Amino acid sequence: MPATSLTDRRQRVQSAETGMSILKALARLGGSASLTAIAADVQESASKVHRYLVSLIQEGLVAQDPSTQHYRLGPESIRIGLAALRQCDPVRLGESALLDLREALQVTCFIAVMGNLGPTVLRIEEPSLPVTVNIRAGSVMPLLWSATGQVFLAYSGDAELRRKAESEFDAATPEQRSMLSGPEPVARLCRQVREQGCAIVNDTLLAGISAVSAPIFDARGHVCAVLTALGASNGFDTRPGGRVCPQVVEEARGISATMGFGGDQAMV
Repeated sequence: MPATSLTDRRQRVQSAETGMSILKALARLGGSASLTAIAADVQESASKVHRYLVSLIQEGLVAQDPSTQHYRLGPESIRIGLAALRQCDPVRLGESALLDLREALQVTCFIAVMGNLGPTVLRIEEPSLPVTVNIRAGSVMPLLWSATGQVFLAYSGDAELRRKAESEFDAATPEQRSMLSGPEPVARLCRQVREQGCAIVNDTLLAGISAVSAPIFDARGHVCAVLTALGASNGFDTRPGGRVCPQVVEEARGISATMGFGGDQAMV
């Protein structure tokens, strides 16, 4: 390739990268910002950023508010964003993570979403020698006695969900209640799950079975699904810093990132 052609190609690539960085800056800045703010965010001169903004406006990727002179994401950017959102299915996007987790830990793994009846298993993967558990696709999990339910409860601000959890506690056996002792046991459980970044249960739902669950967040920071790993308690490491918890949390974070979640704090 001639030197001039190679130089032109590199310049086009650099121009595309700069244009993309400006669009990303607008997204980070809330979708609308002044020229000065955009230039500061991408660490480029205002004159250079202005030239790119003019081109992006011509392509419909950026628009300018005539009353404030601020730049905002344009109709083409919105169409691209909507197309991406339509692909944001946590179960589909989490398939590879589910398989990776199953192979790495050799335990049963599944992804659940919140259904009309409660946390519902949608996709489950079992190792070559699965532990026999009565959980299948379509199974509905309790809020308080499953790690999956605890994560949904801890990261949801839904008052109705909290009332259902309180009803579960009121209907629980004395043995179950002893697992959530102390004042305001449901609120205390939610705080613990958020502090750990995951929920951990041992023999609370099924005798001899332990589980670890972590939240999957959407682009708005809402919990949209939960990733769970479970296995026989006698060989399942449920320590927060042990073998299972960090891997479940990390895989859930990866799915969240693919869903468009870019922050460390979820909306509760």
